[in-house]
Amino acid sequence: MMAASLLRRDKKSTAAHLKADLNRTDNSSGIRQLQELLDAVLNPEKSAADTEALDWCKCLIAGGEGFEEFCKTVRSYDNATLCGLVWTANFVAYRCRTCGISPCMSLCAECFNNGDHTGHDFNMFRSQAGGACDCGDGNVMRESGFCRRHRLRTGENIPSIPRDLLLMSEMVLPRFILCIIQYLRDGYIEPDTSTERDLQKVLQQLEPQISFLEELTKMGGAMRTVLTKILTNQQTFKELSMGQEENLYAKKNYDKYLSALKNSGLVSVEEKAQGATADVNVGAEGGAGAMVLLGTTSPGSPDESSKEEDQDAGQSVGQRKRVKLSSSTKDPSIIESLKHKCFLEELLFWTIKYEFPQKMVTFLLNMLPDQDYKITFTKTFVQHYVFIMKTLMKSHESDTMSNRIVHISVQLFSNEELARHVTEECQLLDIMVTVLLYMMESCLIKSELQDEENSRHVVVNCSEALLKNNTYWPLVSDFINILSHQSVAKKFLEDHSLLMLWMSFVSFFQGMNLNKRELNEHVEFESQTYYAAFAAELEACAQPMWGLLTHCKVKETQEYTKTVVRYCLETLQIWFDAIGFIDEPAPNQVTFHLPLHRYYAMFLSKAIKCQGLDLDSLLPDQEMLMKIMVHPLQIQACLSEIHSNMWVRNGLQIKGQAMTYVQSHFCNSMIDPDIYLLQVCASRLDPDYFISSVFERFKVVDLLTMASQHQNAVLDSEQERPMLEGALTFLVILTSLRIHLGMTDDEILRAEMVSQLCMNDRTHSALLDLIPENPNPKSGIVPGSCSFEEMLSAVADFKAPVFEPGGSMQQGMYTPKAEVWEKEFDPIMVVLRTVYRRDVQSAMDRYSAFLKQSGIHTGNPWPPYKERTPLHPCYKGLIKLLHCKTLHIVIFTLLYKIWMDHQNMSEHVLCMVLYLIELGLDNQVQENKEDEEPCIEEHCHDSWFPGTNLLSNLHHVINFVRVRVPETAPEVKREAPPSTSTEASSYGQNSRRLTGNWRENLREAQVFSLVAERRRKFQEIINRSNTEATQVVRPKSSSTRWVPPGTPPQLVTEILEIRESMLSLLIKLHQKLSSKQNSLSASWLEDMDTSRHAHGDGITAIERILTKAATRSCQIKRSIQDICGKVCPPVPPKKNSPTDKKAMDKEERRQRARERQQKLLAEFASRQKSFMETAMDVESPDTEAAMDLGASEVMESEVLYDCVICGQSGPSTEDRPTGLVVLLQASSVLGHRCKNKEAKNLPTTDEEHIYPADTCGVAHDVRLTLMQRFFKDSSCLQSVSIGWDGGVYVQTCGHTLHIDCHKSYMESLRNDQVLQGFSVDKGEFTCPLCRQFANSVLPCRPGRGTEAGAWHTPTNKKTCVLVKEVEDLQEKLGLFPTESNLSKEMELVIKDIKNTTQKKYMDYGKNPGSPDNDFLFMYSVARTNLELELVHRGGNLCSGGASAAAKRSCLNQLFHVLAMHMRLYSIDSAYNPWTKLTQIAQNKEADSFDEERPEVPMLFRDVPSLLIIFVLTMPQPLRKEHFTCVVKMLYNLQLTQALAALSARFSPEERQAWSTSGALKKNAVNAEKSFEALLSHVISELSKDKSVYKVNVEETLMLSSSVWSPQSIEFSLQQFCLPFLRLSCLLQHHLYGDNLTGCLEEEEFSSLAVCLGLIPSAPQPSNTVNSASCLEWAVNAFDLVTQWCAEVTGLSQMQAEQSLTLLVQDPQWAAPRLLQLPDNYNIIFQYYHRKACTACKKVPKDPALCLVCGAFVCLKGPCCKQQGICECVLHSQHCGAATGIFLLINASVIIIIRGHRFCLWGSVYLDAHGEEDRDLRRGKPLFLCEERYRVLEQQWVSHTFDHINKRWGPHYNGL
Repeated sequence: MMAASLLRRDKKSTAAHLKADLNRTDNSSGIRQLQELLDAVLNPEKSAADTEALDWCKCLIAGGEGFEEFCKTVRSYDNATLCGLVWTANFVAYRCRTCGISPCMSLCAECFNNGDHTGHDFNMFRSQAGGACDCGDGNVMRESGFCRRHRLRTGENIPSIPRDLLLMSEMVLPRFILCIIQYLRDGYIEPDTSTERDLQKVLQQLEPQISFLEELTKMGGAMRTVLTKILTNQQTFKELSMGQEENLYAKKNYDKYLSALKNSGLVSVEEKAQGATADVNVGAEGGAGAMVLLGTTSPGSPDESSKEEDQDAGQSVGQRKRVKLSSSTKDPSIIESLKHKCFLEELLFWTIKYEFPQKMVTFLLNMLPDQDYKITFTKTFVQHYVFIMKTLMKSHESDTMSNRIVHISVQLFSNEELARHVTEECQLLDIMVTVLLYMMESCLIKSELQDEENSRHVVVNCSEALLKNNTYWPLVSDFINILSHQSVAKKFLEDHSLLMLWMSFVSFFQGMNLNKRELNEHVEFESQTYYAAFAAELEACAQPMWGLLTHCKVKETQEYTKTVVRYCLETLQIWFDAIGFIDEPAPNQVTFHLPLHRYYAMFLSKAIKCQGLDLDSLLPDQEMLMKIMVHPLQIQACLSEIHSNMWVRNGLQIKGQAMTYVQSHFCNSMIDPDIYLLQVCASRLDPDYFISSVFERFKVVDLLTMASQHQNAVLDSEQERPMLEGALTFLVILTSLRIHLGMTDDEILRAEMVSQLCMNDRTHSALLDLIPENPNPKSGIVPGSCSFEEMLSAVADFKAPVFEPGGSMQQGMYTPKAEVWEKEFDPIMVVLRTVYRRDVQSAMDRYSAFLKQSGIHTGNPWPPYKERTPLHPCYKGLIKLLHCKTLHIVIFTLLYKIWMDHQNMSEHVLCMVLYLIELGLDNQVQENKEDEEPCIEEHCHDSWFPGTNLLSNLHHVINFVRVRVPETAPEVKREAPPSTSTEASSYGQNSRRLTGNWRENLREAQVFSLVAERRRKFQEIINRSNTEATQVVRPKSSSTRWVPPGTPPQLVTEILEIRESMLSLLIKLHQKLSSKQNSLSASWLEDMDTSRHAHGDGITAIERILTKAATRSCQIKRSIQDICGKVCPPVPPKKNSPTDKKAMDKEERRQRARERQQKLLAEFASRQKSFMETAMDVESPDTEAAMDLGASEVMESEVLYDCVICGQSGPSTEDRPTGLVVLLQASSVLGHRCKNKEAKNLPTTDEEHIYPADTCGVAHDVRLTLMQRFFKDSSCLQSVSIGWDGGVYVQTCGHTLHIDCHKSYMESLRNDQVLQGFSVDKGEFTCPLCRQFANSVLPCRPGRGTEAGAWHTPTNKKTCVLVKEVEDLQEKLGLFPTESNLSKEMELVIKDIKNTTQKKYMDYGKNPGSPDNDFLFMYSVARTNLELELVHRGGNLCSGGASAAAKRSCLNQLFHVLAMHMRLYSIDSAYNPWTKLTQIAQNKEADSFDEERPEVPMLFRDVPSLLIIFVLTMPQPLRKEHFTCVVKMLYNLQLTQALAALSARFSPEERQAWSTSGALKKNAVNAEKSFEALLSHVISELSKDKSVYKVNVEETLMLSSSVWSPQSIEFSLQQFCLPFLRLSCLLQHHLYGDNLTGCLEEEEFSSLAVCLGLIPSAPQPSNTVNSASCLEWAVNAFDLVTQWCAEVTGLSQMQAEQSLTLLVQDPQWAAPRLLQLPDNYNIIFQYYHRKACTACKKVPKDPALCLVCGAFVCLKGPCCKQQGICECVLHSQHCGAATGIFLLINASVIIIIRGHRFCLWGSVYLDAHGEEDRDLRRGKPLFLCEERYRVLEQQWVSHTFDHINKRWGPHYNGL
C-alpha cells in the first residue's frame, strides 16, 4: 500500500527521501519502505520489455540526483589500477610482445597510444574472439608497458568513498540482479523443445537490463566493489534466491531453476546425498565436487542416459558404429555437484545455458579488474567447466560459443598466479584432462589398423562433427594455456595418474584416419577427414606436448622426462597388444597419426639434448624397438609410394595427406619425430636387419639383383625406379639428418632457413610461416639463442622491395648469401622439407645458376655433398648402417646395374649410392666395437665381403654371383662355355682366388636374399630376448608373401662372372660419365686439386670419393692407381661401323677387365693381410713429416695469397705484388655521432629543431680551430685527428689478386659494354670471385702475415731501457724505398685514397698541401678506420673475437701502405712529443722568444693520434715490446688528462678537499700509482700562475650536481681512458694478430689493460683493477705532471675559458644513429608534404628528407639547382661526403645516393601486413618497420650500401 503511494510520486524526490531515511541511525522504516517499493517495481511477472523498472532503479541508485551526475561522482572515486576494457570480435586492439608476460596480452588503442611502446615488438590486430585490455595488470604484462593512466597506481591518492553515496546501490542492486536471474529462469526452455529463436528473444528483452549492469561496471572500482559484494555474498543469495514462502511465483521460478540444473546432467548436493554416493565435499568450494563421473551418467538423472543412447543410435546410421567405453578409466567416487551458493554462480550457470550471450560475457568480464571478483569468478568458472563442455558439444553454434568461452578463459588462465591457485584448490588439471577424455570418448570407433577383426584399439572418428568443426578447440586451447605456466605444468608432470589418463587420451588419436590403398577402381567418394585428423593431432596432442617440453629443459627436470618416457612405452605396448601387432605391418594400409611414437621420440630427444640423460637407460628391449620402428617406417615407404603414383586410386586427398605430413606447421610434430625415432632404432638394432627391412618395406628387394631381368611381385615396372630412389633417399636422410642428433637450436634454425631459401626467395612473413617453429603457440619465438632476425641476416641478403616498370609491387625478399650456396646448401634437407616435388628441382636450378654465376661449375651440377655436424655420442650406432654388408651388397649391385645400363636405373639412384658411400667414408666406425659382437660373423653365411668396414670392402673383388633369372632373360639364352663370361649378373659370389675350376666356383657362388637374411636376424633377436621359446609366435610364414600372383616364367639359376670391386666399378662409371676411354690417368690422384671438389657433377662426385678413399687408406690408393693404369691402354683407331665398334668395345672392355683383375688378385692376396692392419691408419706420411718441422720454421713461412683471377697461389713479391680487393669510400658517419645514446628525433612540428653543434665532427672542427688560433700550426696538425667528416674508409671482401691480373681484368671490363651500375673509368669493378663492389687494390706487403715469432716474445727489459730504444728507433731516418712495382702500387693507392674524399676534408692547415697537412691526413685515415671498426664492434671490445666488420677489415695492409708513406716525413727531434712524454726538460726559457707561437701543450693533445703517429713513423715491423712501451707512456698522459678534465668539473670546495686529502698520500710508497696523490698534484699545479680554474663558478656548479666519491672518480677516469685503450688494443690486434678476448662490459677496462700489458695478466678480482694501478712512469711522475701542467698555465695568450674547453675534452661518443622517425607515417606525411622549402620558399613537388641530419630538400627540383647539380646530390656531398639517405615524402620510399650512383632502397614504412605502399596509393596506415630501419642504419654505419643493394644506376646529378 505504501509502495503504491510511493510509486505515484516523482521518482527523484522519492529517491532523495528514501536515501535520507536510510541514512538515519534507525533506518528500519526506510528499509521496509524501500523493500516494498522494490517488490512492486521489480516484479518479474511484468514483461521484461517494460523499461519503467529500469528507470526507477536508476533514480533510486542515484539517490535523488540525476543519474549522469551520479555516474560522474562515482567515477571520481575510481580506485581501479586496471583498465579492463572489454571488447568483442573485430575490435582493433594491440598486442605488445615486449611488454607481455603472457602471450595473450592485449591492449585497447587508448592505453596503447598512451603507453610507451617505441621500438617494441607490437602489432595491431583484429580481435577474433574478443578480449579485454590488460593495461595495469602486472601478472600479464610488464609495468613498463602500462599507459599513463594506469601506471600511476591511481588507487593510492583517491579519497575514500563517502558511505552514503553507494548506500542505495547496495540496497537496490541485489534485487535488480535477482530480477534478471528470475527472468532468465523463466525464459529458459530445454533446447530439444525450443528453437534457438526463443532463447534469443528472452535475451533481446533483457538487453537494456544487462546493458545497465554493464554501465555500472564502467563507473569504476568503487561500484565494482559493491557489485562484487552482492554477486559473491552467500547470505543474500540464500535469502533472495528461493523467494519467500508466501510468494508462489518465486517458488515456481526456483523449481524451474532446479529442473534446469538437473537436466544439465549435474546434480545438486541434496539429491546426491540420497543417491548411492556419500556427499564428498560439502565444505570445499567447488573442490573435488567439480569432477565428472564420466561415461556413465549421474545417478540423479536416468532420463539423460537414455537420451544419450538414442542420440548414438541416430548417429550411427551410415557410419561405423560408435564405441562406448566403460568408465573404468575414471574414478567413480568423484561425482560432480553444482550447488550454487551465490548470484555469481547462478549467473554463470545461465550464461552457459543460454550459450554465452555476448552482453553477459562482457558484463562478467568487465568485473574482472576487481581482484576478489576475479578469484571467485575463476573458481566458479572451473566449477562449471564440465557443464560448459557438455553445453558446447550440444550447441548448434559451436563456433560462436567457442569464441566466447575462450574470450573468458583466456582472461583467467593467462595469469599464472590465478591458474596455480585454481589448480591447487579446484583440481583444474584433473577437470581439464577428464573433460577432454570425456569429449573424445563420445566419438570413438574401432580401429581397423593391422588386425581388423580382433583389434581392441579404439580411435576417434575423424568424420564426426566434434573433430570436423574443431569443437574441442576451446578446451584444448585452455589446456595448452595453463600448461604454459611452469608451476602448473610441473604439477601435471608429477601426477602419475593424470599422466596415465593423458596417455590414454593421446592413444585415441594413435592410428586414426586409416588409409587403405585402393587396388582396383578409383574411390568414389574422396573423404576430406584428413584435415580434421591432422588438426586434431597438432592441437590436441602435439601442442600440449610442446608445452610440457618447454618445462623439461634442464637437468633438474630429468625425472619428469623419465616418467613420461616410461608411460609412453607402456601405452605403446598396450597399443601393440590391442591391435594385435607382431612383426609385419598389414599391407596397403597407412596412418599418418602416431602421436604416442612422437611423444616418446620428442621426450627422448629432449632428455638427451637438454637433460644429459643416457639414451640406453630410456630405451626398451630390442623386440620392442623393432615394433616401434615398423609404423614410422611404413609411413616413409608410403610417402614414396604416394609420390610414385601407387595410391592414385585413392584420389587427391592421399597426396594432400603426404603433403600435410611434411608441411611446415606439422613437420616438426610429425615427420621429424618419426625420422628421429627411426634413427634411434637404427642406431640400436642390427644394421643388416634394419637395411633389409627398409628395402623390403619399399618393395624393391626383387629389383636388387645382378640379373638384367627380374620379376617384382609387388611393383609395376614404372614404379620401381621412383621406389628405389625413395628407398635410397630415405637411407641418406636417415644417416645424414642431424636435427635431433646433436645440432644446436641455432644450427637447426639455420638449416631450416637455408633449405627454405634455397627453394625460392622468400618474403619475411613467408619464411616465418615456413620455418617450423616450436609449435607451442605460447612460445612466441623460435627456439635458440640466436634470434630469427640475426640468423636471417647471417644466411640471407635482403632484397629491398623494388618496383617493376609495370608498377607491380614486389615484397622485400630474402635470398641466400653466396657463401650459403657454397657451403650450406643441403639438398637432403630440401628434400625433407619440400611439400611439392617441384621445389627440389627449383632449388637445384637455383644452385646450378649460382655455380655458373660464380664460375665454380658450368655444367649440370649434382646435389652437393654436405659435411654433417658430429653425432651426439649417444647415436654413434647410426654409423653402423653405413658399414654393414647388406648395404655394401646393395651398393655393389646398384653400381654394377648402372654400369651395365639395366632398366629402371637413374642418375638419381647413382647420386644417392655415391652419397651413401661418401657418408660411409666420412663416418668410420671405431674399430674397438668389433670384438663386442663376435657372433655376427658366424651368422653371416654369405661370403660377399670379408668384414663390415666400407673402406676394406671398397676394393674387395667379387668374382662370381649366382642369380635367379626368368627363363626368358638374356643370361639364359645361350649355354656359355666355362671359359667365357656370360653377359649379366646376380647375388652370391666367391671370394677365393680363381682356381680355373669353373664348376667349383659354381658350387661356391651363393645366393643372397635380403628377405631371408632379415627373417633370420629377427628370429635370432627374438630368441635372444625371450628365453622362453613359448613366447616366440610366428603365425605367418614369410615365404608365402613373396610368391608372385599369376604364373610368370619359371626362374632358373645362373652364375655370372663379375670380377669387379666397388672401386673398379666407380672408375668405370667415371669413364662412362665422362665418355672418355681413359678419363683417369694412373697419376691423377697426385694432380688432384681438392678444392674444386665441393661442387660439380657425377664425375666430380666420383673423383671426390676416390680421393677421400685414397687419403684414408694407402691400399686403396694403390688399387686405384693399378686399376687406372690397367683400364686404359691407348686404343688404336678402328674403321669399323659404329655398331660393330660398340660391341667390340664392350667385348674388349670385358676382356681387359678380366686380365687386369687376374693380375690384381694375385697382387692383392699378398697385400690383403698387411692392408687390414693399416687400413684404419689414415695418417699419411707427409703430414707427420710436417709435424716434425720446428714450430718456429712454420711460423716464419711466407703468407701465400690466392689470386682469384688466375687461380695461382703464391707470395706477394716486390716484382709481382698481390693486392686485396678494396672499396675506398669517404665517410662522415663518425662525424655524425653525438654524446647522447638516443637518436635525435625527426622534427614533425614547427617547434622542434635539430642542432648539429653537438656532433663529433663539429666538436673536432671547433677544437682544431681554437688550437690554430694560439699554437704553432705544425704542432696543431699533430695534436688532433681529422677524418671525422669525409674520412676515408677502406674495406675489403677478403679476396686477393695479382695487381697485373687486376689491370687486365679492368681492361676486359672496359671493353665490356653491358655492365651497368658502376663506372670502370673511375676504377670501379666487382670482385671477380664474390662480385662485391670495389674500386681499388691495396698491395700486400711481402713476407709474413701478422708479426710472428721473435716479434712477439715478451720482454723483461726495464722500462727506461725500452724508452731509450723507442727514442733511437724514432731517430732512424725513413729510407726511401727502392723503386719497384710494389712501391709504385703503394703510391697509386695513396693517390686513390686522396682522390676518394673532397679537398675540403683534407686541407685543415694554414698552407694547404704542406707536408704537415699530408701527414695529418695520412694518420687520420688510420684513425678513421680504427674508429669505424670499433663502431662496428658495438663501440667496445667486449665481444672479443672477430666481428663481421673485422672480416672486411684490412687494417694490417693499410697500415703498411700508410707507414711506408709516412716514413718519408721525419719528425723534427726538437719537437718530438716522445721526449716530452718520457723526459723532464731542462730549462729552455732562453730560446723560447724566437718561436712565434708555442707548441700545443701535451695535456691538449689527442693521445690516440699520438699513438698512431708513433707507430706509423717508426721502422716497420715494430717489436711488440716497443709498441707496449709506447702505449704505457701514452697511457700516463691519457690518465693525467683525465685527472685534469675531472678536476675542472669539481666545485671549488671539492677541489680544495681532494687537493688536501691527496697531498697526504704523496709520500706513500706507491704514490705514483695512486690517483688521489696525482689528482691533488694536478689540481695544485693547474691552480698556479694563470689558473685554469678562474672560470665562472656558477657554470661549473651546473656541470656537477652530484658529490664525487672515489668510486665515481675511478669510474670517470676509466671511462675517459677506455677509448684510448680500445684503439690501442685494436691496433695491437691488427699488427700482431693478438686475440681479442671477450669480457663483460664492467670488466672491459681491466681486460684491455691486461691485453695491452699495462698490468700483469690475470688481475685480482676485478674490483681491484683501478686506472692508476696501470701507470708506469719512466721518470718521476710528479715532476713530469708538473711540466705538463706548466705548459697549460704558462700560456699567456689564452683565456681561462678557452684553456678549459681544450682541457675538458670528452673522448666518449655514442654510436652513430640515423634520426628517430615517428612510428606512424601519417605524422611525417601531414607535416612535410605541405611544408615550404627553406631555400626556394616554395612547396616542393617532390619533397625529400635527409635521414642523417633532417634537412628538408627538393628532389629533382630545378629551383634549388647549383652549377647543374640538384639539391639532393649537393646535400649528400655536404652532409655525408657523397653518401645520402633520403626519404621521399610522397612515395614513402628511401633512396640512397652514393657518389655518382643512386639506388632505391625500399621503404621502412610498412602497413600492418608488412607490405609497402609505394606512392601511398592504397593509403593504408603505415608504420615504421624498426627492423628495416635498423638494417638501413646498419648499412649506413657499416658502409655496406654498395654490397647489399644491387640495383644501382647513375643519377647524373639530377636528384
